[in-house]
Amino acid sequence: MSGTVVLKRKRTRPVLQYHPWIFSGAIERIEGEVADGDVVEVRDAGRNWLARGTLNRRSQITVRLLTWQQDEPVDRAFWRRRLERAIAARQALALGGSLRPSQPATTACRLVHAESDYLPGLIVDRYGEWLVAQFLTLGVERWKDELVGLLVGLVDGVRGVYERSDVEVRAKEGLEQCTGLLWGEEPPELVEILEHGHRFLVDVRRGHKTGFYLDQRENRARLPAFCDGAEMLDAFSYTGGFGVCAAAGGASQVILVESSAPALALARRNFAINDFGRRSVECVEGDVFGVLRGYRAQGRRFDVVVLDPPKFARSAREVKRAVRAYKDVNLLAFQLLRPGGVLFTFSCSGAVSTDLFQKIVFGAAVDAGREAQIIGYLAQGTDHPVALTFPEGAYLKGLICRVW
Repeated sequence: MSGTVVLKRKRTRPVLQYHPWIFSGAIERIEGEVADGDVVEVRDAGRNWLARGTLNRRSQITVRLLTWQQDEPVDRAFWRRRLERAIAARQALALGGSLRPSQPATTACRLVHAESDYLPGLIVDRYGEWLVAQFLTLGVERWKDELVGLLVGLVDGVRGVYERSDVEVRAKEGLEQCTGLLWGEEPPELVEILEHGHRFLVDVRRGHKTGFYLDQRENRARLPAFCDGAEMLDAFSYTGGFGVCAAAGGASQVILVESSAPALALARRNFAINDFGRRSVECVEGDVFGVLRGYRAQGRRFDVVVLDPPKFARSAREVKRAVRAYKDVNLLAFQLLRPGGVLFTFSCSGAVSTDLFQKIVFGAAVDAGREAQIIGYLAQGTDHPVALTFPEGAYLKGLICRVW
């Protein structure tokens, strides 16, 4: 018999609205002999059944809800149904031929997006013939072997499943960071993927996140329309995703600025394998803020600037500092753009709202003495959905601005 989590009075509304998190402060008591990681029933103060999820007393998010159907047990069949639904949804997205052997224009995408696919704590990305998974909570950690077995059976053409649970959030769950092969063959040092026909080499073992910023795929696809003959600056370039797309769009010069030498080395290889001929590509290793200030002092100007910085705010306590950093780097971008130039600017900080980010960019434009128009709104790709009941899943936001 499973344990029971009884909520305090007047603390049931989020559960009734299908939000997947129950915080410790909402819990009156936990009944029964139940271990962390186990499935528990959730009831209100009047003992009415509400939902079912996994328990972890060591986490501030004490219960991660999985189902609101009383007759739906959390067993192997449950996980299979959820995985089938998530994977089938990606097939229906028609991501330039994603996962379709007859037209493989895109061979990498996110298959499972945690809470927004109603699978809290589980991330699964596909890179060609390899799956890369992150198990971020104790609940999915307990089901790891079952989940890996199900994934192998549900996704055609998989040669190996590799774990990249080397993320800080696991410490909040009482878990150590883990990486390594979970099933099948070890991935090669670099996995080659296609994205809208462009070739990229991905380090799935040591690269950022699971190796590549898959959430920017659709935003990268919008960039080439602005790049014919342009001098383009790709700040926080990582392995050159936006830069490659700019070159494909006819940019006359692409400058990549990145603090990581290994990332820049891989960016050079990504440009080489796409064979852009005499397109000018310059890789600059250094602090983006310092490099951009140097360009400003030199009087350098660009037609297109892309700002895709790392997460500046990891929590609400860091928002003020993040606001200053976002404003600073956007101010520099406005000062570096020629009249009529285009800025692609992003924030991946979930704690910074879309409205706040737009206000930051507005403030930077005013301080730079530039006029700017928003000509496009950007967000995470369609394979990174946002459940309506889980607005926290909307983390990536961006603007395309025409600058005068």
